[in-house]
Amino acid sequence: MYTCIHVSLKNAKSLICDLLQNSEDIRCKCICPPYRDIEGQIYKQNVSLKDCNCLHVVEPMPVDGKDVEAYCLRCECKFEERSSATIKVTIIMYLSILGLLLLYMVYLTLLEPMLKRRLFGHSQLIQSDDDVGDQQPFANAHNVLSHSHSRPNMLNKVEHAQQRWRRQVQEQRKSVFDRHVVLS
Repeated sequence: MYTCIHVSLKNAKSLICDLLQNSEDIRCKCICPPYRDIEGQIYKQNVSLKDCNCLHVVEPMPVDGKDVEAYCLRCECKFEERSSATIKVTIIMYLSILGLLLLYMVYLTLLEPMLKRRLFGHSQLIQSDDDVGDQQPFANAHNVLSHSHSRPNMLNKVEHAQQRWRRQVQEQRKSVFDRHVVLS
């Protein structure tokens, strides 16, 4: 709930301040334990720090007259403040990163195999289960990429770096699983 209704240009600064300060960002929370025949309750009210006490927050007051002071002494009131702008920015960043990871997953599962089939041919991608650990399926990728002059130079560099990384990973797998040697 926004607390501003300014529309003039000279009040633009106060308009922005009012929009950023949401009335739900500050509150006072009073926890009142059971008192005589009254059950314990939690009271919440959007009030300022100076008004954060039992008399301003507990409405309707469950006791009358002289019992009000005794009841309020048992209540514990705490002022709570949060930044909804920070929470919104954090959630937007989290969802953006999640979306990027989802797009990357779609690329890896759908587009990359199609590009590799087109680049290396369908027959090279199909391997039996026995050959998976023994051969490097993209060992001749550098040769294929070096002969393709129609592709932009930057894409060749990226593909070359990717193939080099894959060879390193394959060598590490071979060292760990075949030779039982951990690289340090």
